[in-house]
Amino acid sequence: MRWLVVLAALAGCKDTKIVVGGLREVASLKAIPDRDLDLLFVIDNSPSMLDKQAALVASFPQMIDVLAEVDGGLPNLHIGVVTSDLGTNNGPSIGSGPGSCVGVGDDGLLQHASAPGLHGNYIEDLDASGTRARNYDGELRDVFTQIASVGDVGCGFEQHLGAMQRALTNPANDGFLRPTANLAVVILADEDDCSMIGSSLLGTDPALGSLQSFRCFDQGVVCDGDPRAIGDKANCHARDGSPYLRDVTPFLDLLVSLKNGDPRSVLVAAIAGDPAPVAVADVMGLPALAPSCTYAAPNGPATAAPAVRLAAFVEAFSDRGTLTSICSADLTASVATIGESAKALVGDPCIDTSVLADSDPDAAGIQPACEVTDVRDSAQQAPTSLAGCDGGAADCFRFVADPVGCPATADHLRVRVDRTHTPAADAWTHVRCQPN
Repeated sequence: MRWLVVLAALAGCKDTKIVVGGLREVASLKAIPDRDLDLLFVIDNSPSMLDKQAALVASFPQMIDVLAEVDGGLPNLHIGVVTSDLGTNNGPSIGSGPGSCVGVGDDGLLQHASAPGLHGNYIEDLDASGTRARNYDGELRDVFTQIASVGDVGCGFEQHLGAMQRALTNPANDGFLRPTANLAVVILADEDDCSMIGSSLLGTDPALGSLQSFRCFDQGVVCDGDPRAIGDKANCHARDGSPYLRDVTPFLDLLVSLKNGDPRSVLVAAIAGDPAPVAVADVMGLPALAPSCTYAAPNGPATAAPAVRLAAFVEAFSDRGTLTSICSADLTASVATIGESAKALVGDPCIDTSVLADSDPDAAGIQPACEVTDVRDSAQQAPTSLAGCDGGAADCFRFVADPVGCPATADHLRVRVDRTHTPAADAWTHVRCQPN
């Protein structure tokens, strides 16, 4: 039996990364590829988000095109959308009209009512023996446009991480999250996370200052000096132990726990405000968080606030985290980057030879100097080395050119492993090469 091993650029997972001599690990992936991908979008639906939602849906086809480059074509997809609106966490209502906060808001429910051609509360697009089994009518990009266009009347205290957690644990969303599938979470936001502990942040305590979203920064971020003082801020990071906002770390732990403790099956991404610079401005006598980036949107100038907490969330996932700026009228590059990361999560056969040494400069193209080993998570045993196929071994690896499957890399090389037996279900394949 032949198995095609594909690459996923994930690092530091389960302490199975092995460095031998001067070689550098360039990939680690399941020996039996997992083509199932649950893709959850958490979309800010507060005022000022319409242009940014439009930019997301316009660039979504680029993500699908990248994912379609995976071996076997488009993965087995579940795609769901939730909003950042969790209301006041059942506290007293705030305001009226756009930006008001009531009850539990959208409660992490998958959004689908605006897509009459969708037969369910999330998109299902699966490989069925060479054809696609779908629960929607028409084109995937059109259905996604319908469910991702969530409007701009949601609560102005955006709880992105809380909404993500609620989406993945709300019984009303049963079926979306598959136990053995890879999980990717994409957050679109022009303000930072304000996931609250209860509703006390929205109370009348004078120590909290005016009832505005500056409270989220004041209580959820730590910088040098007085956070309310007007001026530039330095060394800002997510606050731990806030009495009003939830710590970031438990959200990380949740995603890993949903994947049986294996972070290699999780990808997180945020298209958000640049995390720096951070500055506090005086707006009508009150402190307010200044935008960290500005751009020309189709309907006029648009801004985003520094996403310090979201940056901490994404960066904690190292190579499995992607943070890009929302401050652009065209999000194609950001979405394509996320698509490449999701492609690697599922299984990417392509190898970036630009960072590798050439073992035979006289031969045409680059000849990477690599070793490939199998490691079992549950077995206390030495890695099993695979020989290069040029030596005639039955279980071996080779590099082959694939311009169609690997269009983004200069040499279009992929790693292929030939096997005479089915690898263990818990086996991971590691590829280490000589860097240039």
